[in-house]
Amino acid sequence: MKVAFPVAPEAEAEQAEAARLLFAGPVEFLKGVVAMDGLPPADRPEICFAGRSNVGKSSLINALTGRKGIARASNTPGRTQEINYFTLGDHSYLVDLPGYGFAKAPVAVVAKWQSLLKSYLAGRPTLRRAFCLIDSRHGIKPVDHEIMTLLDRSAVPFQVVLTKADKLGPNAIKPVLEQVETELQKHPAAFPQLVVTSSDKGQGIATLRAIIAALD
Repeated sequence: MKVAFPVAPEAEAEQAEAARLLFAGPVEFLKGVVAMDGLPPADRPEICFAGRSNVGKSSLINALTGRKGIARASNTPGRTQEINYFTLGDHSYLVDLPGYGFAKAPVAVVAKWQSLLKSYLAGRPTLRRAFCLIDSRHGIKPVDHEIMTLLDRSAVPFQVVLTKADKLGPNAIKPVLEQVETELQKHPAAFPQLVVTSSDKGQGIATLRAIIAALD
């Protein structure tokens, strides 16, 4: 049976305002983690962001929090080599994962942080949802299936967030949405709703904030 993956509707005004206030409150960088024994206590829900190198994870976190420099954005693929933890008040941890796929880094370094990524996704009991970021210009690639399959096996629900939607014309997003929906049929852990965003233009940011605020 085919699963539908509609685009998430805008949050109701009350939900959107509550989420805005949550993200307008204290959001702080906690630590960068390079090994599993460096993870903070599993004392609150966690929401993580995963995606290919240079898909826009840092820019999205900056847009969500309204703080331009809280997550370091870079045009150099593979710059994020740690699991970066941010506190969203007392509500949850926001977790910026190392980019997967192509990275301008030594092979041994890439292997080390990809191993850390897999260990984290498979073994973090407080992880409520992973947001898999997909570049709107390219859709789901084979390397994305690797991380999605790992999430399937780890029974971690994940939701696809399309980034850089402002780079496409109004009609160009439709075939991308169709491709994503087709590819997600292969993944039982996929949450049946997509979020379309632009960090530069603010598209979808309020919707994603409301989704995160409702996870506990």
